[in-house]
Amino acid sequence: MTGPDLASRLTPVQPPQVADPSTMVIFGATGDLAKRKLLPALYNLNGEKLLPDQFAVVGVGRQAMSADEYRDKVSGDLGEFGTQVVPGACEWLERRLSYVQGQIDEDALYEQLATTLAATANVMFYLATPPSLFGPIVRKLGAHGLLDESRGWRRVVVEKPFGHDLASARALNRLLAEELDERQIFRIDHYLGKETVQNVMAFRFGNGIFEPIWNRRYVDHVQITVAETVGVELRGSYYDKTGALRDMIQNHLFQLLALTALEPPISFEAEAVRDERLKVLNAIQAIQPGDVDRIAVRGQYAAGRLGDRPVPAYRDEPEVATGSETETFVALEVHVDNWRWAGVPFYLRTGKRLASRASEIVVRFKSAPFSLFRETPVEVLDPNELVIRVQPNEGIAMRFQAKVPGPDVQLGTVRMDFSYADYFGLKPNTGYETLLYDVMTGDATLFHRADIVETGWRVVMPILEHWAATPDGVHDYPAGSWGPAAADALIRRDGRRWHAPGS
Repeated sequence: MTGPDLASRLTPVQPPQVADPSTMVIFGATGDLAKRKLLPALYNLNGEKLLPDQFAVVGVGRQAMSADEYRDKVSGDLGEFGTQVVPGACEWLERRLSYVQGQIDEDALYEQLATTLAATANVMFYLATPPSLFGPIVRKLGAHGLLDESRGWRRVVVEKPFGHDLASARALNRLLAEELDERQIFRIDHYLGKETVQNVMAFRFGNGIFEPIWNRRYVDHVQITVAETVGVELRGSYYDKTGALRDMIQNHLFQLLALTALEPPISFEAEAVRDERLKVLNAIQAIQPGDVDRIAVRGQYAAGRLGDRPVPAYRDEPEVATGSETETFVALEVHVDNWRWAGVPFYLRTGKRLASRASEIVVRFKSAPFSLFRETPVEVLDPNELVIRVQPNEGIAMRFQAKVPGPDVQLGTVRMDFSYADYFGLKPNTGYETLLYDVMTGDATLFHRADIVETGWRVVMPILEHWAATPDGVHDYPAGSWGPAAADALIRRDGRRWHAPGS
């Protein structure tokens, strides 16, 4: 629905403010993240009239090229990776591009960068680089006065992973704190930039009918699934040292859990929301080493089929070690040990080469008492279910029981389904638009704070340590399935079953 029909259904809102005049410096400007996500996101932000005329991008990379050559490269990348790019519309962004070539560890690069930024007050430094370079870059920026805020704001965006374990996360946070105030650090998680993720809070706290039942009295359990059909692709060497628990659970899925379970913040100010997210993570019941095999399942995809296409096993992927025991799938049961959620299990699962691509939060409510229907043909009362689809087909669905037409009392399951695309229309989106805009406007609500990162690691450390000591506990599952049978057994032992995404 578009045009007048759509406009008549929308509540009038204040248009968002144009971002501050600023310059975005991209370290790793010729890499995949920049060309696939960051520059298309800037193009989309300009299309929404959210970037100021006084905006510029400085690409930083090792590859030797002139500014004109960099502009040509960006133009080609936008044509390949941008969504709904209009011919000629790239010119606004291209005119604002420049390029600085150099080695990350050499002072000459930062001296040249300081000259380039001499007339700029507000600067965002985006570290689209391997994590091993975060420290050297920030130290050099500090040493050359590029983080000084005497003339305007200076902010540094750090991509995940934020450490490899609790000790390395703490070390990274200490290193960043040596050169930056916490308010200058934006630890980015692109999952929190998705519209539906942000809508979880709006849905909960903007609608009076759901918040009264959002607790242990009415909720039976919560499921959070992030499923991918892709394998490790060309990231084998990285992924083989990381695995699904580090790559997805302690950041993406824990943040979806935190947004689902948090208490109403006192406001939507960044620190108020982040304080509540932290409280949820702190309330996750400590995992004892002896319980790991009961509450956590790890799997690795074997050869299989996706649709009509055969796909190889994980161990046959490029740059994966022969005989690797790295997990590509995790299912996990955790409990949030506070007044609202005591006794309510949260089941998390994520994996690669699964049957379909889906990210969703499922809130399954307790069943109504059967007593009213005991002398009718109704044999069972299916529970009500709320499904928040993060991707694809972003939206929210509610499943409940209704009477089947006819003389007998028969119940059928019906589904009310809201789709963002149908109601609000589709906008070009890479998942980074909101996050980049928030950095420019100084809104840290959707970004990780140091204590949030460290708490996430603290929760999963007993699992990581147990798995490191027992590397032979990985269950195989065929590519194109929904994971190993042990994951089904994990939830089935509690008399429950996984929700089938898309149903």
